[in-house]
Amino acid sequence: MTKRLLLLGGGHAHLETLAALAAIRARGHDVTVVAPSPHHYYSGMGPGMLGGTFTPEEIRFDTEAAVTDRGARFVRGLAVAIDPFEKTVLLESGEQLGYDVLSANVGSFVKRPFETAPGADVFPVKPIESLLTLRQAILDRCRNTALHISVAGGGPSSAEVAGNILQLINEARGKRPVITIHARRRFLESFPDKIRTGVAGRLCQRDIGLMEDNAMVRAEKNAVALASGARQHADIIVDATGVRPSTLFADSHLPTGPDGGLLVNQYLQCTAHPDIFGGGDCIHFEPEPLTKVGVYAVRQNAVLRDNLVARLEGSPLSPFQPGGSYLLIFNLGEGTGYLHKNGFTTSGRLAFRIKTFIDSRFMKKYQSLFSSK
Repeated sequence: MTKRLLLLGGGHAHLETLAALAAIRARGHDVTVVAPSPHHYYSGMGPGMLGGTFTPEEIRFDTEAAVTDRGARFVRGLAVAIDPFEKTVLLESGEQLGYDVLSANVGSFVKRPFETAPGADVFPVKPIESLLTLRQAILDRCRNTALHISVAGGGPSSAEVAGNILQLINEARGKRPVITIHARRRFLESFPDKIRTGVAGRLCQRDIGLMEDNAMVRAEKNAVALASGARQHADIIVDATGVRPSTLFADSHLPTGPDGGLLVNQYLQCTAHPDIFGGGDCIHFEPEPLTKVGVYAVRQNAVLRDNLVARLEGSPLSPFQPGGSYLLIFNLGEGTGYLHKNGFTTSGRLAFRIKTFIDSRFMKKYQSLFSSK
C-alpha cells in the first residue's frame, strides 16, 4: 500500500533523505517536499558569502531540482498549521497536503527583541538570503560614505557578520567604516572565557567596537537607541540577536520545548504524535538540550532518513546519539578565523583555511549527490 511522506523544509537535517528520494519512491512511497525557496543556503558559509569569499552558488543546494529529478513533488510554499489528527498540513497559499509520515526541518528565525521605527535600515541574519540584500546595501553606499554599522546581538553570528562586513568594505575600497557590536549581556556569554576573550581580541585588533550590557532597544532612521539611554548614529543595522525555532508547532498545538521547538524523543519523533518527526534548529531534543549549531542537524541526517522509512514500513526505529564535542570555528573575515576544540584553540589564517576546507567539502558532497539521480 502506497504511503505518503511529506517533508517540510530542505535544510541540513533532510539532506540525506533528499539524496535518497529515488530509493524511497522505489519502495512504493509518494514523497512531497515543501520549501519556501527552490534553494537551500548553508548557514555556515553565509558570513563568507556576505564578505565575498564565496558566491551564492557555492553555498546553496538546488532543492527543487534534487526533488523533481528523483520523481518526487516539490511545492514552493510555507507551512502554517499541522493537524496531527487529520494528518494534514495547511500552507500559507491555502493548499492542504496530506501525509502518513511527516518530517519537519523548517529551521529558525530571528525574533527581533527591539523596536523598529519607520525608515530604519534593519537587516536580519536569517534567512541567509537576506545577507545578499545586506551585502548590496553596503556596496551601494560604502564607497562614498564612511558607514556607521550597528550589529545587535552578542553571539557568534554577530562576530562573523561584523568581521565579514569589514572585509566586504575593504575589498570594495570603501571608506573606513565604524562597526559596533551591541551585546545584551556579555559577548559570547555561553562560551568559555578563553573563547570570549580570544574572539573579542581579534575583533578589537581590527577596530570593531564591542559594547556589552548595552542592548539595542530601538532601531531608528540613521540611529539606534541603547539600554543605557544613549543614542548612536547608525546608517545600517544588522539584527544578529539569536534565532528561535519556527512558531509552526506552537501554533499547531503540538508539544514543544521551552524554546518553542517541536518536542522530540530519542528517535527524533514527536513525543505525542508518532508519525511526526523533525530535525535541526526547529526541534527540542527531549533527552538533552542541543546547542543550535549545524553540526547536530548534520549528525541527525542518516538517523532521520532511516527512521522515516522505518515508520512508513512499520519497522523498528533507531535512536539518535548526539555524539561528543564538536569542532568550533568562527569565520572572522579577511581570511582569519578562530578555532576551538577540547580546550585547544588557534586563530588566524590556519583556522580560516580549516573551516573553508571542511565547509567546501561538505557542500561539494551534497551538490554532487544532488546533481545525479
